[in-house]
Amino acid sequence: MKNFSENVKYVGADDKNIDLFESQYLVPKGVSYNSYVITDEKIAIMDTVDRRKTDEWLKNLKCALGGENPDYLVISHMEPDHSASIAAFLKVYPDTVVVGNAKTFQIAEQFFGDIFKNKLVVKDGDKLSLGTHELTFVFAPMIHWPEVMVSYESSEKILFSADAFGKFGALDADEDWDCEARRYYINIVGKYGAQVQTLLKKAAALDIRIICPLHGPILTENLGHYIEKYDIWSSYRPETEGTFIACASIHGHTYEAARKLEKILKDRGEKAEFIDLTRQDMSKAVENAFRYDKTVLAASSYDGGVFPPMEDFLNHLKAKNFQNRKVSIIENGSWAPSAGRVMRTALETMKNIEIGATLTIKSALKDESELACFADGVRA
Repeated sequence: MKNFSENVKYVGADDKNIDLFESQYLVPKGVSYNSYVITDEKIAIMDTVDRRKTDEWLKNLKCALGGENPDYLVISHMEPDHSASIAAFLKVYPDTVVVGNAKTFQIAEQFFGDIFKNKLVVKDGDKLSLGTHELTFVFAPMIHWPEVMVSYESSEKILFSADAFGKFGALDADEDWDCEARRYYINIVGKYGAQVQTLLKKAAALDIRIICPLHGPILTENLGHYIEKYDIWSSYRPETEGTFIACASIHGHTYEAARKLEKILKDRGEKAEFIDLTRQDMSKAVENAFRYDKTVLAASSYDGGVFPPMEDFLNHLKAKNFQNRKVSIIENGSWAPSAGRVMRTALETMKNIEIGATLTIKSALKDESELACFADGVRA
């Protein structure tokens, strides 16, 4: 990556060989672990990287430092994809002062033991002068760990935003920011919308010209777009008017009905998107449920309950605080349909969910006019 500032250098690394981020999220275009160096009278390193890229990061860091020794290592987030290289760093630069809050060091010692001979414990709002550059530490607890803090550099108006405003994908991934940032946000941070809203209010008081996240590209233009997206996502408002159809079918009959529903909606000029929960990425399904204002759950009955891929999907939605949506139900059962009851019970545990129409199929759809009437109710 080209440096975006004379005094702030990027020293992170792309990981294009990783298959699953956090051992659960597909990342076909990799992921970046971002780290930055601020050079001034004092030199500050902003975060480390995942252990998969420790050696590359240390080489990048050595090159950026040009023979100098860093004065500070600022830790904004202790999750291992950002903190795993702390011990390796301190072996090379043992005199560096490690900067974090009380919770930072509590968690750090759980990972590394008592290795921090030089540490600076900061509080919310504390400042650290590097010369002409000055960092202000703004606590952002539960975005998405309790120790998280962001740093605002006032001379160049840079927000080092920790995991906020991050996305999946290596830095050279040719893809729309919104899609992979949405999937990243909903699945990683989505549960903590209230805390994100608090951080956005704090950020509104800052004159921010550059956002430097710990994953994904540095944001230097049209910052209002990214902030607006975060406001929508963290307030659990629908982003797109349309219908998301999540389907879990055993032998294909539920699948066929759900696909026919998708076609009916699209033929009417409405936006609809379909995902097969048995074969497609769960994180994408969760993202879409949050993206659209309407959702249809289509599932087969199974062992007196619901087919497990749908049960898994509903558990993911609840864990990520799914709310403020209309959800309609298609259930299928050959002798005792039970999927609808189970799905409805799960939805009733979620906040402000309007449960719409239910269509019951006995083995296979016979009358497509029933599906057309159901489609009327989905978008009503």
